[in-house]
Amino acid sequence: MKQQAVKTGDYGIGQMIHSVHMTDDVPALNKFYEEVFGGLLYLGVDEPTFLPVEDRWAGLLQISDFCVETMAPNFPVDVTKPVGKFYSKFGQHLHSVGYHVDDLDGLGDHMISEGVYIGRPGGGKVERMAEIGDNPYFYPSPRDTAGLMVELCATDMPADPRLLDTWSSQVKMWEYGHPLTIRRLEYVTLGCKNLTEATETYVKRMQAIPIHEGVDDGEQIKFQVLQLGDCLLRLAEPLEAGSKLGEHVAKWGNAIYSITLKVRDLDSAEAWLAKKGVKTERLRPDLLAADPADCFGAPYFFTTADVPGDPFAS
Repeated sequence: MKQQAVKTGDYGIGQMIHSVHMTDDVPALNKFYEEVFGGLLYLGVDEPTFLPVEDRWAGLLQISDFCVETMAPNFPVDVTKPVGKFYSKFGQHLHSVGYHVDDLDGLGDHMISEGVYIGRPGGGKVERMAEIGDNPYFYPSPRDTAGLMVELCATDMPADPRLLDTWSSQVKMWEYGHPLTIRRLEYVTLGCKNLTEATETYVKRMQAIPIHEGVDDGEQIKFQVLQLGDCLLRLAEPLEAGSKLGEHVAKWGNAIYSITLKVRDLDSAEAWLAKKGVKTERLRPDLLAADPADCFGAPYFFTTADVPGDPFAS
């Protein structure tokens, strides 16, 4: 059976189509995800795909219900393009998330009416959605989304395994056939300076649904979990400036920080990552943190803990 995406809001924000991981070497990053995470590379298998309007190279990999787009700017880097500009500032870093939207024009015009800067593919401001033309996607400015770089799109990813009738069987392979025992994406974490302001932004401008809030002493954060379409976002404000999130927010401001995956067996995940040369730390008995230096700059967490009120809990 195909994935049955849950949607939120008046405009049908649904499947999180991918999370983008910026790099300077797409094949090397693809190999990392294949060999460590059991990633299924389904776009750019023989060589990365090139998108002229964004002047970038990319691939798509599936890891349980989580899709990662590996991306690199074309070299020499054109810093006048959004991809090149991001890479010149952040280097290897988590870049963005993307969502499929049923009524993209309606959402875009709603966001414009809320004062959100809408960027067209390849750069430039959109004053109204009729200007998008044949490119059915756009990027709200992170300045207006509390730091989240998000692609909003009217089309599905080409050859997306989640849209095949075999998906309900295939997804079990990551949990039962791979040592990481990944069950699903738990949430994407966005670091922010002011949790209250960030939460209000998502609820008002993107109609996100508050699910759970609290404090995590292991990560030294206070947080708000929101449902946005078919996944959870966790907005996190550091409690200590010297914590890892505190250092990230001090350096980058409000920005995407980490990916947390729900696993069945944390001991198995820990042993596998050690075997593959990825250093880890147990922040608490049910939470494992991988060293970003061993993950091409991306903070990955693995957990067996449940989120209270999680609408996707099985």
